[in-house]
Amino acid sequence: MATHHSKLARLPAREDRFATTHWSLVVRAGAGRSPEARRSLAILCENYWFPLYVFVRRSGRSAQDAQDLTQEFFVRLLDKHFLAAADANKGRFRTFLIAALKHFMANQYDRLRAQKRGGLQQFVSLDALDGFEDRYGRELADTRTPERIFEQQWALTLLSQVLTRLQTEMAARGKAALFDALKGHLTGGQAVGYATTAGKLGMTEGAVRVAAHRLRQRYRELLRDEIAQTVASSEDVEEEIRYLFTCL
Repeated sequence: MATHHSKLARLPAREDRFATTHWSLVVRAGAGRSPEARRSLAILCENYWFPLYVFVRRSGRSAQDAQDLTQEFFVRLLDKHFLAAADANKGRFRTFLIAALKHFMANQYDRLRAQKRGGLQQFVSLDALDGFEDRYGRELADTRTPERIFEQQWALTLLSQVLTRLQTEMAARGKAALFDALKGHLTGGQAVGYATTAGKLGMTEGAVRVAAHRLRQRYRELLRDEIAQTVASSEDVEEEIRYLFTCL
């Protein structure tokens, strides 16, 4: 990683980077039986728990049933190698995951209703589940289909992860204050507020503009990297980026 204050860290070459992305690793492993592929799948599942929970809730399940179904789905996904039966959906983790969940809900709901809540395995903590329901209530008071809400929450979750990665990088380089001051400029190129920001940071306006440009560039790189972790081929990255922004 570059250490000079005017440079943001650069990702490795696209081809080298893509060789180790999570979803492509799982796909190459077939049914995901290798320990490395299993770990990668587990990480992806944990990251995208909430969009799946939202889908189940919007499909008409109660909060308790949605928690149980989503928890059990991920446990079974990791234990039963659902990937082997989802060949048509391997290209993108997003499409594989929603197809696998629909299949699971169709076959498992009656059985899960007969079980006690405490008898199911836990994929995330009960405290986290309560937080997800609060978040669901705040964010999703609309009438869109479960699929559209899932896709929007998928996109928002992914962008949140990108922002967190960028914030962590900047903090590690002693640039937390700069990140906080410039994060509002990540998605737009307007110069509004640069002069004020420069005064607060003790920088020239020109230096702030350059820093904002580099921060946006790094944000785009991390966005590409995060999306690459959810598709099976490097050729899918650009298309998935475009689709992601149509969901917002």
